[in-house]
Amino acid sequence: MPRPRTHDEALRLRLLDRAGELLSTEGAKALSMRRLAADAGTSTTAVYSLFGGKGDLVNALYTEGFRRFEARMRAVGRTGDVVEDLVRFGLAYRDSALASRHLYSIMFAKAVPGFEPNEEAGALAMSTLEPLLETVRAGIEDGVLGGAPAEVVAHSCWAFVHGLVSLELNGNLPAEFDKGGSYETALRANATGWLR
Repeated sequence: MPRPRTHDEALRLRLLDRAGELLSTEGAKALSMRRLAADAGTSTTAVYSLFGGKGDLVNALYTEGFRRFEARMRAVGRTGDVVEDLVRFGLAYRDSALASRHLYSIMFAKAVPGFEPNEEAGALAMSTLEPLLETVRAGIEDGVLGGAPAEVVAHSCWAFVHGLVSLELNGNLPAEFDKGGSYETALRANATGWLR
């Protein structure tokens, strides 16, 4: 009697990565359970047993993107120098986006029309900014940062980084913009602007 096929974590991640690639390169119409199964060399039964329906698959993509992002944000070593730490968070954001660019559009660009994350996925997405918020709050408490509430400073830093990364991912940065050096210089200038 043949051994039953297992639908393990490795297959789940392979399917999520392929689904993200389909979305980012061909758009929402390209994402079908049948195509995904064929591309990953598995059965549609495996896809349905791992994710349920297409909506659940998209929610799993969103969640996986933010899990990876959260891991990078939480891994940022803090120096105690607020400007340096804000720059480090910005670099971690970019690293995460470049490493998982195929998930970025589902996380931030509404790649699937009508998709709304479930409550748990939405809470995870919001919690990923907590390390940044903690750093900003500490900077305000220490009298180093000022001029606005912590949430305003943190979300403004996030928006700045998000804008630069989105321009890079979409190929909209000018050729003379050194993606490594200029990016860090811009992050540092933005962070310094919040100093008291």
